[in-house]
Amino acid sequence: MYDKLKRGGGCAAKLPIRTLRDVLDTVPTITNENLIVGFETSDDAAVFKLKEDIAIINTLDFFPPVVDDPYTFGKIAAANALSDIYAMGGDVLLALNIVCFPATDDVKQLSEILRGGAEKVMEAGGILCGGHSIRDESVKYGLSVTGTIDPLKVYKNNGCKIGDDIIITKPLGIGIINAAYGKFEEKNETYLKAISVMETLNKTACEISKNFDISACTDITGFGLLGHLNEMSTDNYTIIVDSKSIPYISGVYEYAKNSIVTGAASKNRAYLKNKVNFKINDTALEEILIDPQTSGGLCFSVSENQSSKLLSKLKENGVEASIIAKVSKREDTNIVVI
Repeated sequence: MYDKLKRGGGCAAKLPIRTLRDVLDTVPTITNENLIVGFETSDDAAVFKLKEDIAIINTLDFFPPVVDDPYTFGKIAAANALSDIYAMGGDVLLALNIVCFPATDDVKQLSEILRGGAEKVMEAGGILCGGHSIRDESVKYGLSVTGTIDPLKVYKNNGCKIGDDIIITKPLGIGIINAAYGKFEEKNETYLKAISVMETLNKTACEISKNFDISACTDITGFGLLGHLNEMSTDNYTIIVDSKSIPYISGVYEYAKNSIVTGAASKNRAYLKNKVNFKINDTALEEILIDPQTSGGLCFSVSENQSSKLLSKLKENGVEASIIAKVSKREDTNIVVI
């Protein structure tokens, strides 16, 4: 039997938003008439038009273990990487493994990681066709993924329309729960639910959404719900979050109330300081809203006259969806939490 993996935070291992913004501002770019989505808007993947009726989606994502079981880690890391394709409204085509692994570690761990990842790619309907590995001091794993989409049906992350409702498709609390496990090492119902959430593909939610008027979409990962809603916002509108409608995993509120949080959450809070207006008196819930998620749900901005029907369809198909926010006329900040 292999040893347990050393846990390293999953999506909480992302560089802080402000650091990334500063670095990307220095990177030279080349424009192309067929590049539908680049990195200018911090979207979830790049989209390039090949023909009038087809475009490719390219993305990659990898991170250190968020759990101590190699097979489970492989599934979660793959689900997280595949999610970027779904956040753009696309279908998974091909995937390549990205592997960093210590030369002295038990290679059985790596076999289990890759087995878990391969199973998720297959579940997504994609083909795993190789990859690249290097020696490293710590384990890291993920995928480079290619998807396909109609160029006229791409979901961008900042196309919300005033009056839209925002729907989220998974409950929050992953980062806090993993921090609690690191402290107590107790695989209770809260922890097991978090594992189930992270392993779940966003495929079903994406497929259902294609029958509706989706204005914008993103997936919730290391920058937390409010960090990603901030990326959905523009100078033309404000997103009003209803704190009473926020879905979170049972048990996570108590953890947050007892100050079990992540370091990445404090970085998220610092970046969002002048971008979010909290009109609530609930520090624990604030922590849940900025908590870094690993393999989190999708956030759809959908027209008000279709949101209830979309919500019903998602729930009918086992998706834990909730309407959590409204796109409103511009206020002083990008996001208001009421």
